[in-house]
Amino acid sequence: MLQIGILGLGEGRSAMSAALQSSKLQLKMICDANEDLCKTRAEEFKFHQYTTSYADMLVDPDIDIIAIYTPDHLHAAHIKLALEHNKHVICTKPLIDNLRDALELVALQKASGKKVFVGQSSRFFEPYKRQRQDFEAGVIGELITIESHYNADHRWFLAKPWAKEKSFKWLFGGLSHPVDFIRYYMPDIEEVMGYGMISKNAKEAGLQNEDTMHFIFKASDGKIARVSGVYTSPTQPVQRESGMSCILRGTHGASQADYHELRYAVTNKEGEEKIITWGDATLKYYFRFEGQSHHAGEYQNYMEYFADSIEQNFTAYPDLKEGIGTVVLLQAMDLCLQTGAPVKIKALLDEYNLR
Repeated sequence: MLQIGILGLGEGRSAMSAALQSSKLQLKMICDANEDLCKTRAEEFKFHQYTTSYADMLVDPDIDIIAIYTPDHLHAAHIKLALEHNKHVICTKPLIDNLRDALELVALQKASGKKVFVGQSSRFFEPYKRQRQDFEAGVIGELITIESHYNADHRWFLAKPWAKEKSFKWLFGGLSHPVDFIRYYMPDIEEVMGYGMISKNAKEAGLQNEDTMHFIFKASDGKIARVSGVYTSPTQPVQRESGMSCILRGTHGASQADYHELRYAVTNKEGEEKIITWGDATLKYYFRFEGQSHHAGEYQNYMEYFADSIEQNFTAYPDLKEGIGTVVLLQAMDLCLQTGAPVKIKALLDEYNLR
């Protein structure tokens, strides 16, 4: 059984639950710079092998995988150290927050021979898994367009001191979910255009970057897609508006996967319409904590998939290359917000020597 160490115990709470309930992984150590948080998690899960020093995990010869759930701007440094210590890596999305670190990570992974996997958790939620299966089976025919959004009332988040720092961007922390869906189904994006704003609620809270954004993507074959995100506004009841949705429209059908509600709708090429929901047992598997604030089931799905990839020697997606590809789109979107002009993806790839 592969042994795993978890770095960052805020979001890492879900990873702890996933590892402790998995038959494919054994939790060896947890780590956070905040010792009080370490103690809180130790008591919550009755797991007391914690440290406040990342170095302790890195030098432990029994740990096969380091799972990283630290703030976005620390990911590159933490991945680098893990690879330098010959550990496989799981890193939460977004993989990195600046493309300047991409080439070094690619070289380090190649030199180490270790795997890097990006924890794009939404791909591993039941409705999105079903949507992908139907798409690959040709249920909706050839893809025409994708629409995806992530809208959430995260005003509570603005109370966190680091949410007001210049390094914190909802573009990376929030829109990385729907943008990953765009790349999942439409990998060859060539241009992006969009607009964003800092809403009144965000301005009053001291947020420095946009919390309300809408973008359009164009692929090399002419297909287009749309992504939206709003993070400091109230939302409608979930019966009307899912916090996150991915809508695929095809030549012969359409599908929509919704988050939180465990809801999936599809019109197939025979014209048959279905709305599929899952029961309480599945809901409890995915949401194990209060108020659906964490989603450990998705983490368990992707962590076990990654464990299988190590044991069976196949590539688990999204891998390092795909993770960097999503960051290319996010950085292009960020540039759009700064300039108000469309951004060609090729220009960014050339700038960072990533072609």
